[in-house]
Amino acid sequence: MDFLNAIVALSNFVLIPAIAYGSQLALGALGVTLIYGILRFSNFAHGDTMAFGAMIAVLVTWLLQSMGVSFGPLPTALLALPFAILGTMALVLITDRVVYRFYREQKAKPVILVIVSMGVMFIMNGLVRFIIGPNDQKFADGERFIISVREFKAMTGLREGLAIKTTQGITVVVAVICVVLLFWFLNRTRTGKSMRAYSDNEDLALLSGINPERVVMYTWLIVAALATTAGVLYGLDKTFKPFVYFQLLLPIFASAIVGGLGSPIGAIAGGFVIAFSEVTITYAWKKVLKYMLPEQLEPSGLVQLLSTDYKFAVSFVILIVVLLFKPTGLFKGKSV
Repeated sequence: MDFLNAIVALSNFVLIPAIAYGSQLALGALGVTLIYGILRFSNFAHGDTMAFGAMIAVLVTWLLQSMGVSFGPLPTALLALPFAILGTMALVLITDRVVYRFYREQKAKPVILVIVSMGVMFIMNGLVRFIIGPNDQKFADGERFIISVREFKAMTGLREGLAIKTTQGITVVVAVICVVLLFWFLNRTRTGKSMRAYSDNEDLALLSGINPERVVMYTWLIVAALATTAGVLYGLDKTFKPFVYFQLLLPIFASAIVGGLGSPIGAIAGGFVIAFSEVTITYAWKKVLKYMLPEQLEPSGLVQLLSTDYKFAVSFVILIVVLLFKPTGLFKGKSV
């Protein structure tokens, strides 16, 4: 029974949170890797693009709630998500036309576009905080748990309870749907194949008659949808705070680089590697070890390698190690 209690505790505090967090990072990293693979620069404004999309979802959710509209046991934010995606699509297309298009026409080096994206990042960050404020904003509603600790204990008779939040279940389901649709689009549609061809060899793609501006437009549209979805799911699962999305930029880039920049499969794998690393290293293992070890060997301390305050340091260390020893990442993407 103690072994089962240990498995439940591990699932409750490590496995399930890491799977949900990894799904959110994977969606964010997919957007980063698409921009890098097709438009050939690292978009430092991606985190704040997520924040902008989540902000629209929060505002639309509040509007729907004030009108008495709900989604039953599911969060109302899911009804607001399509509006948020459309708003973010408009933002990134305007940003591309006003800012990035000029530098593309000038054949600017990627490092110039990186610096430009940093300027866009600061503008977006300020815009979001100006509209909605810098503080935490709660917008989750509906059923809080798929299964609660009390229900689990009553069903199993175990001492340790398992809780699965509704937002965690939604995160995994939505992430799977988004990934399936993305891979179907890239591999089965003419536009998706054009984007892949443009990514592999720009000159040959142009000679084949592929319209580069069309490829750029579809790339931004897909990235906006992925960023908004990731931002809303993260806000539902944790909380919405504009500056948090700026901090998320590090684990998202680490996920994309660990998996291999330019590789969609690598972005997904990297997201879960970073998520499980952060959660595992910052978790206090005392409870699990008390179930697993004899009484005389039970730890007296928390058995925590790092405080949760330093979870982003884990991403940073992994990022540095990968850049030093395997810059192409796990799935041999473009070298960084």
